Amino acid sequence: MELLVQRQIETDNSTVGEFSINGNFFSYSLEPTSRGLTSDMTLDQIAAIKIPDRTAIPTGRYQVTSYFSPRHQKQVPLLVDVPGYAGVEIHVGNFPQDTDGCLLLGTSKGVDEVLGSGIAIGNFYQQFFAAITAGEEVWITYQ
Repeated sequence: MELLVQRQIETDNSTVGEFSINGNFFSYSLEPTSRGLTSDMTLDQIAAIKIPDRTAIPTGRYQVTSYFSPRHQKQVPLLVDVPGYAGVEIHVGNFPQDTDGCLLLGTSKGVDEVLGSGIAIGNFYQQFFAAITAGEEVWITYQ
């Protein structure tokens, strides 16, 4: 399974984009402000720019696995080996304060928000966990 986040609208508080599965539009996405981080930066360069919990992860491609989230008390998708970050999940939420650097999905978008997150996440989790259960690798690319 190939996931894609195409970042489109950035404000001082968030980045709104489009989220695709295997090349097909699926939902809108919300993350913190990107601040221009890329996966080819050194950890020192990332640390110099990153504001904890308020900076989106670097652009790049990452493997996604299933993980038990202590915060959400259930299995969620977790991005692996994100430089300068740990615990980057894909989970429900609507506003920048809900992200802490994670990716939120929604059925519609507004300024600094995605709405219908419960529906979008529920539908995504069905596909994600079916792929994981079938032994399929899952990767996500941020552009």
